[in-house]
Amino acid sequence: MDRFIPNRSAMDFDYAHYMLTDGRKIKENQTVCSPAREAYRKQLAETLNMNRTRILAFKNKPPAPVELFPSEHSTASAHPTKSAKPRRHIPQSSERTLDAPDLVDDFYLNLLDWGSSNVLAIALGNTVYLWDASDSSTSELVTVDDENGPVTSVGWAPDGRHIAIGLNNSEVQLWDSASNRQLRTLRGCHRSRVGSMAWNNHILTTGGMDGQIVNNDVRIRSHVVETYRGHQQEVCGLKWSASGQQLASGGNDNVVHIWDRSMASSNSPTQWLHRLEEHTSAVKALAWCPFQSNLLATGGGGGDRTIKFWNTHTGACLNSVDTGSQVCSLLWSKNERELLSSHGFTQNQLTLWKYPSMVKMAELTGHTSRALYMAQSPDGCTVASAAGDETLRFWNVFGVPEVAKTAPKVNREPFSQLNRIR
Repeated sequence: MDRFIPNRSAMDFDYAHYMLTDGRKIKENQTVCSPAREAYRKQLAETLNMNRTRILAFKNKPPAPVELFPSEHSTASAHPTKSAKPRRHIPQSSERTLDAPDLVDDFYLNLLDWGSSNVLAIALGNTVYLWDASDSSTSELVTVDDENGPVTSVGWAPDGRHIAIGLNNSEVQLWDSASNRQLRTLRGCHRSRVGSMAWNNHILTTGGMDGQIVNNDVRIRSHVVETYRGHQQEVCGLKWSASGQQLASGGNDNVVHIWDRSMASSNSPTQWLHRLEEHTSAVKALAWCPFQSNLLATGGGGGDRTIKFWNTHTGACLNSVDTGSQVCSLLWSKNERELLSSHGFTQNQLTLWKYPSMVKMAELTGHTSRALYMAQSPDGCTVASAAGDETLRFWNVFGVPEVAKTAPKVNREPFSQLNRIR
């Protein structure tokens, strides 16, 4: 079965003999033929069907080869197939719902943050509570006086131990969560409430209702080291890039500014790198992309309803997506190319988007009022959302990272021992 014998009935052996003998002589003598003789030869060849070039004819289809080994073994060994990645299951309901009484329903504040030590901080009225995700324990960090409160922003330092608390009276308090002790109070930064803040190593950046952005070096007595002036109304969103070189700020004036750390000056107000004016409503939701350092996502309020993507090197708008509702917060997945947004009226939902196609992967509903605040666990898997309905919900939306999938899961519901914040 290793060779195929031609079909002799379909062959012309006389023509084959002519081509192997006399035909070769004609081809060798073509150079000395006159034009008339050459024309006569071609016409004669056409008449006698001598223009064929094939000598052997194969009319029948060769038989299929005999397989010495089963097809599944030979195919697997010759062409190993890459197993397709299974589609991740995204739970449509929250993993746990906790009561959060007295949560201030204010779009411009930032009252929720999840630190690197796996402790969630939430401000409820005048009080800041800490919830430790590792053992589900709850503790009260501080309750401020009525003349100073309510608390308007909270932000964990990178070490996961120290936390900054912005107040309605324009002051900022620094606390050590391990010893439950106040370290210092930053005064003179702003003239009104501090609704947003962001850490960059030892620099605490604060944004106020006065439109100012201040860099505070918490290590020194004279803590104000730089001032950024560009917003005409309240600064409600602040986010440093992962490199710590660029700061994004969003305000109630519908403007996004990109500030460059290398351009900062302590002697005069720093000029922005880019001023982005495409949004038509307040911009609170800001998120730097973890896999592309110069990509920033921003979300507009109720009059805008869009998520926009920016190249912060050039200031160009790369894409704009109409979400249909107020965008309150944005979070990038640390494990996949996905973006999570939280919304207000009408559905108060969390929407998971695939980037860059911006195809909706899931819509998570449960809140009965706008989902104002979101925070992400240190491992990037769980997202906490707090809403005007005074509930705190935990969503297993981003899945389990690859390194943790092989580890045994000790407790299926890390929040099972807690039913209320207080």
